[in-house]
Amino acid sequence: MRIGVISDTHGRAIAVQQALKVVGPVDMWLHAGDNSQDIRFFQGLTDVPLIAVAGNCDGYTKAKIDEYIKVEELKIWLTHGHRYDVKYGSQELIRCAREIGADIVVYGHSHIPDITREGELLLFNPGSAGFPRSNPPSCGILTIKEGKVEAEIIAIC
Repeated sequence: MRIGVISDTHGRAIAVQQALKVVGPVDMWLHAGDNSQDIRFFQGLTDVPLIAVAGNCDGYTKAKIDEYIKVEELKIWLTHGHRYDVKYGSQELIRCAREIGADIVVYGHSHIPDITREGELLLFNPGSAGFPRSNPPSCGILTIKEGKVEAEIIAIC
């Protein structure tokens, strides 16, 4: 399964359009918050499932704070990360991920891309598609095959 991952779009439709272009065909898209409502920009451009969580800048939204998705027996925890102090490190995120039995954590909030492995746990932040910090706008891809996951950060230019 190939999963497109985006975060921190902050209302920038062009960022979503560029992400769709550079990522190519996927089976699903995950949006890790801060304008979870931006999944509306995907409508009409893709017909795959879209799952989004609320971030600290979302205001009123129907999106949940956390989502849990099972893909090929791997448990993905989708969260924005602001409730877990991700701007100051990943310790709290790792602790909570282990507590809930997550295999993969997809998060945003820091606007900085990250692929970190802590034993069998994968932490994945695609960076910010809308307003990156000291790096180009980015998104990512998770490829899950036979119970293994590969992560890739992709610049949006």
